[in-house]
Amino acid sequence: MAKLKDKEAFLTGAGAGIAKATAKLFVAEGAKVAIIELNRAAGEAAEKEIRAAGGQALFIETDVTKDDSMKRAMDATVAQFGRLDIIFNCAGGSLQEDVPVHEMDLDVWHRTVNLNLLHPFLSCRHGIPHLIKAGGGAIVNVTSHLGLMGSLKPAYAATKGGIISFTKTLAAQYVQHNIRANAIAPGSIRTERQIKRYENKDFMLAEKPNAAARARMKMQKLYPFSHGSSEDIAAVALFLASDDSRMLTGSTIAADGGRSTYLRIADETD
Repeated sequence: MAKLKDKEAFLTGAGAGIAKATAKLFVAEGAKVAIIELNRAAGEAAEKEIRAAGGQALFIETDVTKDDSMKRAMDATVAQFGRLDIIFNCAGGSLQEDVPVHEMDLDVWHRTVNLNLLHPFLSCRHGIPHLIKAGGGAIVNVTSHLGLMGSLKPAYAATKGGIISFTKTLAAQYVQHNIRANAIAPGSIRTERQIKRYENKDFMLAEKPNAAARARMKMQKLYPFSHGSSEDIAAVALFLASDDSRMLTGSTIAADGGRSTYLRIADETD
């Protein structure tokens, strides 16, 4: 039997990457999905792809950092599908300008906080009443292994760490409403954005890779399980959204190949 039969899911950032792969897997397991995406072309393409495969999908152009936009998206989702069972908060990212604290432009901090931390708050703010009305459901937030261990990108690490605490709080506050809240902390995932940033000709494939490329390749040698695909994280999301994880709430699954769990030091010959 399909794991998400007759379930309705709201997925942010679902025009590409992890959230798109998750939307496709949810549909394959019986769910109807709302594709919440700011990029119209990407959102429409994801909706078309899912419908062409026989699934039910609704693209809603949404700015996840705006309260009124998120409310409209949530209301449109419930109007289309009749209920809400799953919230998957995945939209987010980091900025190249996320530099040491004393050098950071304040706008960079605010933009990162709004995208990575305000967005899941708004999603839950408007979605939880519908979960309660449905008799319960599942919230899955996407954080990062850097939220577990810190990073040289202070705004990104702070917001991703905040998601973990936020998830625990949701679990405590809404357990009596039969709502579970969990998080996924991915490692390095080969999304379209990551491939463009790190695997272009001038970076990973260069005849003489630069320092950042060499560091990334060395990390891959140290933690061979830490570099995955969007589909790898989608599989974890399916587990957390389904009744297979009925005993889990307030948990963060570190899908990072051990990077946040143990320290390995490269040999000098590496």
